Amino acid sequence: MDNEAALVAAIREKDQSALVELIELKRPQLTAFVERLLGTKLRRKIEAEDIIQEVSVAAVQGLDGMDLAERDPFSWLCQLAERRIIDAHRHFFGAQKRDAGREIGLGSPGGGTQQAGLINMLVVSMTTPSQAFSRDQREFRLHSAINQLPEEHQKALRMRYVENLPTKQIAEKLGKADGAVRVMLTRCLKKLEELLTEEDQ
Repeated sequence: MDNEAALVAAIREKDQSALVELIELKRPQLTAFVERLLGTKLRRKIEAEDIIQEVSVAAVQGLDGMDLAERDPFSWLCQLAERRIIDAHRHFFGAQKRDAGREIGLGSPGGGTQQAGLINMLVVSMTTPSQAFSRDQREFRLHSAINQLPEEHQKALRMRYVENLPTKQIAEKLGKADGAVRVMLTRCLKKLEELLTEEDQ
């Protein structure tokens, strides 16, 4: 993690080579994020590697104009990836933004299609500025609900569903037992789902 911290510090100083190195370091997590959002139909049209290549170029070109002083560079990369997936879906299918996400199988053990949709929306809401949700009130409400959770819960959700880390690794980072982290994540999802359901009524 020391190396990653050094890279992040260099990126905030507009070091493009450090950005390229971070992209390579985080490639497994970035690939998992892209695969998550592509969906079955879109994956037949475009590969995750194509999206990541486009993101890499866009990130390097846009670094000078991006303020990352208070922002995690990885979340910025995820946002760039999500935008390109939306563009690709519109290009190939001419459908609405969320259609690609509806095909994604993200449900954790015991989770069904409804939870998969929640997790997909959760990933997007944790990697995209809240103002991007002004046209989708349900996503905006989810973003607000996440911000109401304890900071530790937000970290756990980000590590599990954005960085795609296994619960055992999350437990090590948070100093908790693996089982406790699994329970925490399950309760967080249930709480968020309840908040959305309450506001939909």
